Amino acid sequence: MQITSPILEAEMRQGYRAQILHFPQASASPKSDYVFLIDGLLVTRNDKIEFIGDYKSNINQYDNLKIVDYSGKLLLPGFIDSHMHFPQTEMLASFGEQLLDWLTDYTFPVENKFADKDYASAIAEVFLRQLYRHGTTSAMVYSSVHKTATDALFTAAQRQNMLLMAGKVCMDRNCPTWLQDTAQTAQQDSADLINTWHGKDRLHYVITPRFAPTSTEAQLAALGELAKQYPSVFIQTHLSENHNEIAWVKSLYPNRKHYLDVYDHYGLVRKGAVFGHGIHLEQDEWQCLADKGASIAFCPTSNLFLGSGLFDLAKAEQHHIPVLLATDVGGGTSFSMLRTLGEAYKICQLKGNQLDPMHGLYLMTQGAALGLGLEHHIGNLNPGTDADFVILDPMFDELSSLRFAHHHTPQDLIFGLSMLADDRATVATYIAGKPVYQAPRGDL
Repeated sequence: MQITSPILEAEMRQGYRAQILHFPQASASPKSDYVFLIDGLLVTRNDKIEFIGDYKSNINQYDNLKIVDYSGKLLLPGFIDSHMHFPQTEMLASFGEQLLDWLTDYTFPVENKFADKDYASAIAEVFLRQLYRHGTTSAMVYSSVHKTATDALFTAAQRQNMLLMAGKVCMDRNCPTWLQDTAQTAQQDSADLINTWHGKDRLHYVITPRFAPTSTEAQLAALGELAKQYPSVFIQTHLSENHNEIAWVKSLYPNRKHYLDVYDHYGLVRKGAVFGHGIHLEQDEWQCLADKGASIAFCPTSNLFLGSGLFDLAKAEQHHIPVLLATDVGGGTSFSMLRTLGEAYKICQLKGNQLDPMHGLYLMTQGAALGLGLEHHIGNLNPGTDADFVILDPMFDELSSLRFAHHHTPQDLIFGLSMLADDRATVATYIAGKPVYQAPRGDL
């Protein structure tokens, strides 16, 4: 029997002192159901959180605990981005167009580059670095149609022990022939990737038809069979983003009663299925999402950039549909989940539904984890969960220092950051207890 010495036991632990904010449980009222420690202590052991509490009341229970002192900084659970496209990293901020033209003019030509595994591997590293420097520690990601590109992304994430959910895009029509797969190859490639990556370390596979117009009925049927064979994998696709897209779906699938029914008919609507956008839903679609336990990824910067419309957060929550905040890079315009929250606030203002900043933070931490069924691993700082967290400095420049000089409530901190923050606010990002990003500052 191996005996662990007290010295080794202490070496396995790490303490962090900071202001700490998180949502410890599921909440229908995140505006008030949070924990905020003005002078908090977080203790990690190996890759898990061991303790969270007040610093002065609890520090004496630990002997020889090494402390990283972030006093005056804000420690939050790592952000969860629930809808983004890794091949679109380099085309962020490409000019205008609406959805269907934008895909043809920008997206498809860029994604063709990912047939080259070395190229895909290089962009995967850039993509993940951008996540970390903005405080995002978990993401649900679309790869390209190329199997090797998905391998490259998983390989890069595995090196950092990141909880990543990703999948090979499947599309066998209405896209350039040089980006098409088939029903059979989409099913086989996805199955191979599932068997290689799903459940390996902290990685999860996501069955990924791009959207209904780029899949034949045969391909959706094949992916539905795969979803039934592997009930623990996630599913992601797009839904009701644009009026022209919806009309196109109706013409391609005339026997289905609405857009969501296309996916539901093939067994692709269930818990763990995340539908990007959901802006223009019919009443029956809202009900179907609720009945099946599926989620919607709310992508405010993308919806505004492409002129797609204003998502109805209040209606989704009236139907008890999990809503997960997402950047949708590269239709989305920033890797920053904080800035994405700021745009979500503006959309809700236009819909007559004020979004409280704590509610918004919940949608990118604990609320997202709950929608994905991962709340025992990510999204909060509860003991036993994975040690994924971010350290923010609200006073990261002259203007923010002025803004926050006399305002320290958690609501005001989060709201101000949602309007002003960029990657300069990120002091450090930790995944599984290890720093994956540290700002180039002399005091670290």
